Amino acid sequence: MEDWQHGGFGLYLHWPFCASKCPYCDFNSHVRDRVDQAVWQDALLSEIDRVGRETKDRVLDTVFFGGGTPSLMDPDLVAALMDRIRATWRISNSFETTLEANPSSVEAGRFRAYRDAGVNRVSMGVQALNDRDLRALGRLHSVAEARAAFDIARGCFDRVSFDLIYARQDQALSEWEAELNEALHMAVDHLSLYQLTIEPGTAFGARAAIGRLSGLPGEDLGADMYERTQEICAAAGMPAYEVSNHARTEAQSRHNQIYWRYGDYGGIGPGAHGRLSLADGKWATSTHLSPEAWLSAVQGNGNGEVPRTVIPQADQADELLMMGLRLHEGVSLSRYEALAGRSLPAAALEELITTGLLDLDGSRLRATSSGMMVLNAVLRQLLLSEA
Repeated sequence: MEDWQHGGFGLYLHWPFCASKCPYCDFNSHVRDRVDQAVWQDALLSEIDRVGRETKDRVLDTVFFGGGTPSLMDPDLVAALMDRIRATWRISNSFETTLEANPSSVEAGRFRAYRDAGVNRVSMGVQALNDRDLRALGRLHSVAEARAAFDIARGCFDRVSFDLIYARQDQALSEWEAELNEALHMAVDHLSLYQLTIEPGTAFGARAAIGRLSGLPGEDLGADMYERTQEICAAAGMPAYEVSNHARTEAQSRHNQIYWRYGDYGGIGPGAHGRLSLADGKWATSTHLSPEAWLSAVQGNGNGEVPRTVIPQADQADELLMMGLRLHEGVSLSRYEALAGRSLPAAALEELITTGLLDLDGSRLRATSSGMMVLNAVLRQLLLSEA
């Protein structure tokens, strides 16, 4: 069994276009007046063929259309891509195909067409359940429009997730508790709940740098919001299975689990990343960020990637640890040791277990609820300590 098979094999396709750029967003998204979707279809099909040649005979577990705003893609484009994917790989019996959507681009006919094309899961970017904060976050939809879009999605798909951002400007803990309970009454089977982070290079980042982003919560309030999120979701039957993701039994995102379990995935489209285990090693892949540069590269030389880098096994072990400790199920130490060629530093491990940040159950290492709150610090102590 090759190491990547512990996580599975997925395909990520990035649609880089949005109707507008949100001020908190640091994803590779772009606003364009016009997009020739027929030209993009040819390029995306070409890239599917290229990745397929490298990974032939594999079983494909998942496809994820991310962005950007994939719900701006024509359904015929999605159908053409799905047809080529099914012709390229053997498909898992539990095949999951997710498409991200913004409420402002949801139409019933379009969603039915996505379903008919093979999409069986939708993830919606709702982000807030009050209009004041939606405006502050730069969203184009209202709460009423989000609810209407969610109802459309729920009528077309058995599996529907949506995102919310908390620790927003001037948000009180009691307000977040009420909003989260409202979301749980709406939810089908999955919620992604992210604490607002101010990233460099975003509009929010620029405002914060000059002191013009007021009302952000302090660390203590942010920690309180995180803790209450875990408690409220668990009590509602939707516990966390990852730092920011909550699901009912058997409703976890299979595609994202491939990342967190350190499987393989092909990355197609501007700014997409991948991890591919081939005969000559495990490779980190990435692509041109600019949509125009990516398209030109595919059309010119049949490859939208920038030069790949091979990942040494010791670095693979570190990546496994960094991704796997995000999961409630944790990481297999025997798998880590097989990749790293060594054990984790015993003194650091013992200290983190003694202080209640990590838990060791047999050969499985997990972050505790306290450890999840300071996971970056836990990882630094494990990865930077002397063996």
